[in-house]
Amino acid sequence: MPSTTSNKIALFIDGANLYATAKTLGFDIDYKRLLREFQSRGNLIRAFYYTAIIEDQEYSSIRPLIDWLDYNGYTVVTKATKEFVDQTGRRKVKGNMDIELAVDAMELAEHVDQIVLFSGDGDFRSLVEAVQRRGVRVTVVSTIASQPPMIADELRRQADVFTDLVELQSKLGRDPAERPAAREHRESRHTPQFLHRSTSTIAPRGDEEDFED
Repeated sequence: MPSTTSNKIALFIDGANLYATAKTLGFDIDYKRLLREFQSRGNLIRAFYYTAIIEDQEYSSIRPLIDWLDYNGYTVVTKATKEFVDQTGRRKVKGNMDIELAVDAMELAEHVDQIVLFSGDGDFRSLVEAVQRRGVRVTVVSTIASQPPMIADELRRQADVFTDLVELQSKLGRDPAERPAAREHRESRHTPQFLHRSTSTIAPRGDEEDFED
């Protein structure tokens, strides 16, 4: 295994998937602590964060988070969701970022020793295998502590290392008591204080809608 100083790491965060996993486990992600944790593990080359945005809303609750990440060490990749009505008349929202993440991972593979994928989506199994063929070790972060598990079995088996998000809670989680008042959230949009904002802002406003890949 490469030494800490020579171990080149890249993070690939499936934003909606990580949000859902942390929410299921009952804690919020502190993205400043997340960055610091993996900087301590080696030479962090890049930290990608992928999310879809509902563009037709006057205000998207995820935008302040995106702005903060963009100014504080993350490479944010976004695209607009597409909305449609299915045959049963139900409103659907389509916002899959798998292709964008896969393309970036393949392009960066030759420049890193390790990739850390924050997702449990089984569609990434073939990507993990392709990256491994290029000599890159892949760590997948999700959870099997929930019922059902948040990670697809085929993805977990393909990874070189599987890390349960529960094990990282003490390093990446945030104490809900640290959250400031809502007014401070609005006034601190581009400052580190925003880290104390609830990560419920990560998910697009679709609690009552069906999201499709």
